[in-house]
Amino acid sequence: MKEKSQSDVAVLLGYAGNYRMLTYLGLGLSAVAMVLGMVPYLCIWLAARELIAVAPDWTRAAGISRYGWMAFSYSVAGIIVYFAALMCTHLAAFRTASNIRKRCLEHLMKTPLGFFDENASGLVRNRMDGAVAETETLLAHNLADIAGTVAMFISMLVLMLIFDWRMGSACLIAAVVSVAAMCSMMGGKNAALMAEYQAAQDQMSKAGTEYVRGIPVVKVFQQTVYSFRAFKEAIENYSDKAERYAVNVCKFPQALNLTFTTGAFVFLVPAAVLIAPGALKSGNMAAFVTNFAFYAVFSAIISTALARIMFAASGMMLAKTALGRINEVMDAPTLDITDSPETPKDNSIEFENVTFRYDGSDIPALENISMTVKPGQTVALVGPSGGGKTTAASLIPRFWDVSEGTVKVGGVDVRKIAPRDLMNRIAFVFQNDHLFKASILENVRAARPEASREEVLKALHAAQCDDIIEKLSNGIDTVIGTDGTYLSGGEQQRVALARAILKDAPIVVLDEATAFADPENEVLIQKAFAELTKNRTVIMIAHRLSTVTGADKIFVLESGHVAEEGTHEELASSGGLYSRMWKEYNQAVKWRISAEEAV
Repeated sequence: MKEKSQSDVAVLLGYAGNYRMLTYLGLGLSAVAMVLGMVPYLCIWLAARELIAVAPDWTRAAGISRYGWMAFSYSVAGIIVYFAALMCTHLAAFRTASNIRKRCLEHLMKTPLGFFDENASGLVRNRMDGAVAETETLLAHNLADIAGTVAMFISMLVLMLIFDWRMGSACLIAAVVSVAAMCSMMGGKNAALMAEYQAAQDQMSKAGTEYVRGIPVVKVFQQTVYSFRAFKEAIENYSDKAERYAVNVCKFPQALNLTFTTGAFVFLVPAAVLIAPGALKSGNMAAFVTNFAFYAVFSAIISTALARIMFAASGMMLAKTALGRINEVMDAPTLDITDSPETPKDNSIEFENVTFRYDGSDIPALENISMTVKPGQTVALVGPSGGGKTTAASLIPRFWDVSEGTVKVGGVDVRKIAPRDLMNRIAFVFQNDHLFKASILENVRAARPEASREEVLKALHAAQCDDIIEKLSNGIDTVIGTDGTYLSGGEQQRVALARAILKDAPIVVLDEATAFADPENEVLIQKAFAELTKNRTVIMIAHRLSTVTGADKIFVLESGHVAEEGTHEELASSGGLYSRMWKEYNQAVKWRISAEEAV
């Protein structure tokens, strides 16, 4: 976490570990390289001074060659030292980026799985990748350039004042005006406006991503970009903020900045006119001309130095942005892990007066519910959409922790069970189970990496996947998603079931596992269910009531409460909510489009 006493760069360097010293070494070398790069300008002045001193007999200028080789040598030395500086900063930047990824992933491993329901894996990955990219750029390049810029500016001040402080001061007028202009653009009350501009840019980027993802909908319904109101408003908001910042804040200061920095030589001329009479009277005209030539040449690098200063300021902003992305990941909530874990005595599940609220919601998703599932029972959770079925099931493996009450497995509060032990006891089958871009073998083996090939084949057979394996060219070694090898939704679900069977967990949670299956696949999936649920405690969530008629017990959830509980026969004849749902389900199953209706 970011400490208030530390700068953003210092916090980022904290991720570098021992490699932080390489960053410091690289910054020092970059400063030395920039100072070495200033020496050729001094050599030019020395050569000009000697030429003017011996004019018009140029043959007496014996040191010209020496000054030329000095300028060349220092230039080469500066390049070599700068290369070494970048090697150091790059090595440190790569290790820092690696450490950021590791720290973020270590933190994410401690977050409840429900976090990824609200924060898509792609979004989390983009946050990490964005932070890493910005950190690499900052630490590998920007910081080295900032150190060089500071060294360059200090060297420039020394050289400007060491020969003739009057001409040097005249040249530095442009630098003073430029720094003042940059401060007015990025500091004070304008800093808030700049932050608004950057926030609008980020929002437009996010809205643009959402629009691109929705292009199929736009094309199907022949809509225009204006149908995506959020994207349109984000563009307009960014345009407004950019125009306000560019016109109201940057227009005059930036014009003043560019005018003074590119025209720094203009201030040297009046200074030279004022100094020239005195130099003529004192007989130091040669020294005066030499100094003027030096400042005329040297004033050209003022704009370069000031541009580097502005670049350095943007580098500091980059550090803040990168750290913000990192903190978005590192601020994710983590599960509390007990120091004295307990072991469940069996595979029963019990809800005791459980209430749960999602973050930011005042209305509880579940309120004061109590349920008991005995070891080996198959229990179904049914009810209207939004009733809390999936939420209740997600509390068992601690996708979330309860707000009030207790969820127990084997008589032990799930918060007092070691997370690995708890997860090993539960197998999940969701309606949208994900398969990796890997072989069928590795996809199934993900449930138990030490499983043998024979055990994987046995699990696939139990999951009714024989027809899938037979049609694949490389059998279970076929990689999904390559060379046109793709599985249908029902086929993917059967492979996911094989994964759950291989895990051999005593508790199974089925969340709408047949939702996207066609009739043929549903028959096979039901056969796989029979194998998966044998002698296990099962929590089944379903909208198709025909799949739960054989459950040992059914809990009907409505608006976060247990409205009814009992067997299918008891509930169907009770005249309550389940009875109405059962009648509506049967009507829907029997419904057909008649010829008259079609007309």
